[in-house]
Amino acid sequence: MSIYLHFRAVAESQIRDDHTWLAAFMSEAWENDDAECAAGIAHSINKGWDAVNDLYAAADALCADTDEPWNLPIYGGRPVSHSADGDPSDPPLMLLEPSGVSQAARFLTTVSFDELWNAVGAKFGSVGWTREEYLDHHRDLQEFYGQAASAGHAVVKAVWA
Repeated sequence: MSIYLHFRAVAESQIRDDHTWLAAFMSEAWENDDAECAAGIAHSINKGWDAVNDLYAAADALCADTDEPWNLPIYGGRPVSHSADGDPSDPPLMLLEPSGVSQAARFLTTVSFDELWNAVGAKFGSVGWTREEYLDHHRDLQEFYGQAASAGHAVVKAVWA
C-alpha cells in the first residue's frame, strides 16, 4: 500500500477555507499530479515524509531561530476541519498561508543539507532511504517552495492512502 503527502501550490484567492471544497480540489490535483509536478505547482512524497521532517528537525539544534521554520515544509500550516456534513473519508488537509510558504522557502534555501545530514543521517538507515534520496527530496522541496513563494501562493497539503 502506498501513502503520500501531496503538496499543491495555489493562489490564496482561488481557494475556499472549506474541507469539502479543498478535498475535491486536491482530488482533482492528485489525478493530474504528474503534469502539475512537471509544472512546479505540486509535489508529493511517498511514505517517508515524516523522516524528511525529522531531518529538518535537526535544524532546531543547529539554528538559534526560535520560530521553528524547520517544521513548515512538511507539517506547517493549520488543519482544515471537516464540516458537519463533510465526508469523513476525505483526506486530512493542511493549509499553509503565503507568509508560511515564504518562511519555508527561506528555511529550505538557507539550511545546509550537509549539516543536517551530519547531525542525524546515521540514525536514518532504518528508514531505508539513502543520503541521495533525502537530498533529492530536499532539492525538490526547495524548488517547489521557492516557486510557490515567488508566486505568492499558499500550499495545501493532503494525505492520500
